Amino acid sequence: MTEFDIHRFISLLREFYPQSKAPVVSLAAEKGRTPFEILAATLLSLRTKDDITTEAATRLFNKANTPEQISRLDQKVLAALIYPVGFYQTKAGRLREISRILLEKHQGRVPDTLEELLQLPGVGRKTANLVLIEGFKKPGLCVDTHVHRINNRVGYVATRTPEETEFALREKLDRRYWREYNKLLVAFGQTMCKPVSPFCSRCPVFFMCPRVGVTSSR
Repeated sequence: MTEFDIHRFISLLREFYPQSKAPVVSLAAEKGRTPFEILAATLLSLRTKDDITTEAATRLFNKANTPEQISRLDQKVLAALIYPVGFYQTKAGRLREISRILLEKHQGRVPDTLEELLQLPGVGRKTANLVLIEGFKKPGLCVDTHVHRINNRVGYVATRTPEETEFALREKLDRRYWREYNKLLVAFGQTMCKPVSPFCSRCPVFFMCPRVGVTSSR
């Protein structure tokens, strides 16, 4: 079996990226948002469509975009600002809690290590890695459902969960690709390599993809 050409794969995804729907947090980073805004936007984006996340984050940041400002907001006001993101009541409480911890333990700044980020309530590996990548421009491997699905679909890894995919990629993916990998694959997954019935007939990497698990396509 021929080894998967990850270098060509990434090169083709880079070419495709301008035609795709860029991830909301990557767009926020491109607009110069602060690490705290990146963290907040990432938390809002969990289980929420990008267009809803964008609108909610814009409303929130126009009102409050620092730990100090958010910690002063009433819970009901904060929840109303971010509605209708998924689990908006829980996320409002989480944002206030994180803001308080940042003020008390980190001088109001978002920590820039994976270990410290994972200690914040509600921050898992996916969120922490994305904050490192987009907030601090540090190497990280953010593996969401798109990254997990596509890596398995093209046969680069054979894993059962996003966390398994992250650790498999840490072993085999060249570190120079880490920062851009999530952005490229999420954009590709949202636009072309859909979870159900992907657009294989016009996919730029079709010729190198074994289409593992694909039962129908367009």
